[in-house]
Amino acid sequence: MNRKELIDGVKEKIDDYSRQDVVLAVDTFFQSIKDALLREERVELRGFGVFSVTTREARMARNPKTGESVYRPPTRYLLFRGGKELTEMINDRKETHDL
Repeated sequence: MNRKELIDGVKEKIDDYSRQDVVLAVDTFFQSIKDALLREERVELRGFGVFSVTTREARMARNPKTGESVYRPPTRYLLFRGGKELTEMINDRKETHDL
């Protein structure tokens, strides 16, 4: 599913709003998540999952091609952990669930 398909799906479920309103709502939702992650805050969406930013410490790594030691600076990366309900849905493989 891409952004356009998400917007179309939301628009189908709520006819009271114009497409522009739905686009604004979806974009605002994603921008809010991005802003929180940039502040390294945890974003928890109950029933769906948790997004968080973690820091990988600096370390000495090895170049597998040459065997040479290489310094790896600290890096931040994004983690997503699916919620219990989402995980159960996927494992049950049921098509109809309400989150």
